[in-house]
This record gives sequence, structure tokens and C-alpha cells, in this order.
Amino acid sequence: MICYSTNDVRSALESGETFIIYNGDCRHLFESTSPESIDFTLTSPPYFMGKAYDRSYRLNDFIADHQEIAPEVAKLTKTGGNIAWQVGHHVKNGVDVPLDFPTYQTFSNIDNLILRNRIIWTFGHGVHATKRFSGRHEAILWFSKGDNYYFDLDAARVPQKYRGKTFYKGPKKGQLSSNPNGKNPGDVWDIPNVKANHVEKTAHPCQFPVALAQRLIRALSPPGGVVFDPFAGSGSTGIAAALDGRRFLGADVNEEYCKIAQNRYEMLLDQKLQVRPLDKPVYEPNPRSKVARLPDPQTEVESIP
Repeated sequence: MICYSTNDVRSALESGETFIIYNGDCRHLFESTSPESIDFTLTSPPYFMGKAYDRSYRLNDFIADHQEIAPEVAKLTKTGGNIAWQVGHHVKNGVDVPLDFPTYQTFSNIDNLILRNRIIWTFGHGVHATKRFSGRHEAILWFSKGDNYYFDLDAARVPQKYRGKTFYKGPKKGQLSSNPNGKNPGDVWDIPNVKANHVEKTAHPCQFPVALAQRLIRALSPPGGVVFDPFAGSGSTGIAAALDGRRFLGADVNEEYCKIAQNRYEMLLDQKLQVRPLDKPVYEPNPRSKVARLPDPQTEVESIP
């Protein structure tokens, strides 16, 4: 549901609503939301790229906003909970500023927040640069609140490269040498970003994919927990939370985006929402195309230049 006042948000949380979008500045929620009530915060804040939702075009304003918001997010987070902050780069006049640097400096100065991973999200499409290598990655900083933090690796595992590999000697000879539940996905994730032909594309100019949020939510929040996105945009974090049985609280100053998020949630409930599956390969070649088939030695001769 969309809430237009913090009182409505408080009532919705108390009544057990599972999908809540506050149309307003996230800072208004900090005073009305109980401390230590959020299991996991996942967001991608505006970073002065010239989008309609940006507050300014200056790095100093980005830093000032984070210095104000980060401590409040930490207060809302349960001890043992997690925060994941996804940011990219700001490039102006050919100068690249990696925004995870000032983000890390801000969050690491907050007591009891500990950086657990700097995850690289890589993707194949974006702006084509002519005087530098094209940017094809962004960063996610994962902080835990305290040392005894929630982390479910099994929920985020990916298929093993060699699923049937076994020990070839020793007391475990013949047994599987890798975890049958899959492998640790590591800290570099290749997940397509949301461009014009992506099934999840909405009117939001810079949404991130549901799959990216899903992996983080599965690993860093308990089933039934509350996931918070202070810059909710088109609601991708909320959709991922709903898909995996979590409650969601989001905020966005743009009413149009709030309505898009709510509509996506209603479509999800009606089983009409298209979402790119997390386990879908990045690229699947046409099995009938020549480059996708192994050469037939009786009819084709492979030439090597």
C-alpha cells in the first residue's frame, strides 16, 4: 500500500502489511520507525547523474546526504542485521569518481558497522565511452551490524561448475568433492542491468534488476523479516522481498514511482508480473545457429586462420 504520512506507515507496520511504500523523504521515517526494527536495508541512492530524482550535481552534497542518512539507517537496523548500499561511478569531464569510496568512509565511521564484502555487480550493456574504457560495473557495500550477523550462504548458492566431481584419492575417494547444494557465488556477480528490452523495464530511468536484490535478500535477511529501501524507486527491492517471503518498507519522494512500485506488487499478486529469474543464464545462444553447434566432422571442416 502507498502511505502519504508517517502515521499511516506506523499503522501499516503494526497491522502486518507486507508491502508498504511511503511517498515522501525517507528522513521523515527515521523518527516514526522504531529503532532496531529493520532486518535488512538494501538500496541504490541517487548519485547526481542528471536524473530527475537527483537532489544536486555535486559530490559534496552526496557525501552530506549520506552523513545524515547513514547513522539513522544504522539505528533502525537490528543488531545482527545487515545493510547493502549499491552505488556506481560519477564521471564528469572524463574524471571518474568511484562512489563506494565516500560511501565506505561514511558507514565505516558508525559504531558497530563492519564491512563484510565489497561486491562487484558487472553487466554487459551501458553507455559506450570513446576516451576511456566503458563502465560495466558498480559496487555493493555490505555492512553487518555487529559480529553475530545473519548470513545464509546456502540460500544464495549457485550451481557448481563441475557438479559430479569427486575426490580421486584418500578416505573420501569417490565422494563428491564439492557442496551438493552449490557453490559460494563469490563477490563478482554478472547480472544483466535493466535496459529498454529487459522484461522488468518501467518508466524509472535507472532501476536495478530484481535478481540482484533477490540474492542479497536471500542471504542477508531472515524469512519473514523486514526489508527497507529508503530510495525505493520502482520497487525492485520490494518485489524481490515479496518473492522470497519478506515484508517490505520503502520510501520515495516521487509519487509516480511509488505508484509504479505498488502496481508491480499488485501484478505480482495476480501472477502477471514478468521478472527475469536469478538463475537464468546471462546469454543463451540459439541452439540452431551455426556458432552454437559443435561442428559435424562428416560435413563441416573447421578452419583456423
